[in-house]
Amino acid sequence: MNQKSFWLVVITLVITFRAHAQNTLHPTSSEYQYPTDPKVIEKLEHWRDQKFGILIHWGIYAVPGIVESWSIVNEDWINRKDTTQSYEDYKKWYWGLKEEFNPTEFDPSQWADAAAKAGMKYVVFTTKHHDGFNMFDTQFTDYKITNGPFGSNPKADVAKHVFDAFRAKEMMIGAYFSKPDWHSQYFWWDYRATPDRNVNYDIRKHPWRWNQFVQFTHNQLNEITTNYGDIDILWLDGGWVRPKSTVNEEVLSWGAPIPEFSQEIDMPKVAEMVRKNQEGILIVDRTVHGPFENYRTPEQGIPATMSPDPWESCITLGGAWGYVPNDRFKPSRKVIHLLIEIVAKGGNLLLGVGPTANGLFLPEQVERLEEIGAWLKVNGEGIYYTRAIESFQDGEFYFTQGKEKELLPCCLWKKERS
Repeated sequence: MNQKSFWLVVITLVITFRAHAQNTLHPTSSEYQYPTDPKVIEKLEHWRDQKFGILIHWGIYAVPGIVESWSIVNEDWINRKDTTQSYEDYKKWYWGLKEEFNPTEFDPSQWADAAAKAGMKYVVFTTKHHDGFNMFDTQFTDYKITNGPFGSNPKADVAKHVFDAFRAKEMMIGAYFSKPDWHSQYFWWDYRATPDRNVNYDIRKHPWRWNQFVQFTHNQLNEITTNYGDIDILWLDGGWVRPKSTVNEEVLSWGAPIPEFSQEIDMPKVAEMVRKNQEGILIVDRTVHGPFENYRTPEQGIPATMSPDPWESCITLGGAWGYVPNDRFKPSRKVIHLLIEIVAKGGNLLLGVGPTANGLFLPEQVERLEEIGAWLKVNGEGIYYTRAIESFQDGEFYFTQGKEKELLPCCLWKKERS
């Protein structure tokens, strides 16, 4: 790094804007187990070099502009606007949004171009969220984007076109997939009430039904990893779907209901299958520490300490993961400061950006991404292909180290004085 570049970095970063970790970190694994497969290790190290990615939540929840999936859960913390509507009627309305979701302006090239200009190097796209609505052309349910008003559109197989657009920008490709599926009769069975986020029947009493769900899940993951080109990351959400043996004090601290039985989808078999389809694919079984959580994923915040183990903070650009009207987007400076702190502590930043129901990023989102990219064009040497060091912070300043052990004193920021 030459002296001119160094001073450009310092001048850029000595600004009166306080970048701070968000107030609450969603629970994450406290332990980490390194992979042993050489191909997985190679891809993991390549992923660690990238530092900055985009997480795109998009589904039927974009139509009314509400939180993704969670409004159909019957838990005490959920509040719906209409207190006169019955829970069952609400679920019917929500499921029915499928018939209104017709994103005729869907332009994945706009998304990929904006992400590339932002300096992002990988994408994670929601193939299916907890509500069970599929953004790919699965053959194992009709609850999908290709079975509705958008079905005749040439871009109806949304995941395919998203992945193709980002591959054209030479980015790593990640498929977000929800382990729970609240629309499936094998997970939320209509014969029973749906009291919370978990499977709504006792698996021990209905093993056939659960085995059908496990097979359904394997079938869909096989589709994603065989029909959609090269996939680098399988990002599995819904950490409450896990073996009972992995429920520890850390999990109990979530405050979420935990059943007395395993909600196990046979992750060893999943890993064997997807790695047969995609050699070296990274598997991120979020919050379930062990051999199938190739990197940890703290959500909406930054850990207090540095970790040499691979991890990624997923943080929203606005206040929500998906599109909501009148969302307030973080200033680009704040995102830059988050990125600096995360990278200096050894992690990657996965920034959540939600498209509108029509299938476009808003001008404000594009503007923020372009501003971040302008900064990275000047200062990217201190971000990409770096690793953390023990002395990553000195007062107001953050440091990174190049992979060749060269100290890069350019990843630093000055706090706003109180």
